[in-house]
Amino acid sequence: MAKFTIIINEDRCKGCGLCSRACPQHIVALSKTKLNAKGYRPAEIMDIEACVGCAACARTCPDAVITIEKNA
Repeated sequence: MAKFTIIINEDRCKGCGLCSRACPQHIVALSKTKLNAKGYRPAEIMDIEACVGCAACARTCPDAVITIEKNA
């Protein structure tokens, strides 16, 4: 089980890619298959097991659409 859960509000994500660039583990990327209601490619997590919980993605997001929770 992953140590962290990352929740991305895909409907509010505008696909700017700042979270992807901020991730030191390189596990956040813009979707290649999904578009949200506004026509943007939302961010998604590629390998949750590699997440170290640094929250760089959440801190960088200008729209605060990323939430990180530590799993018990």
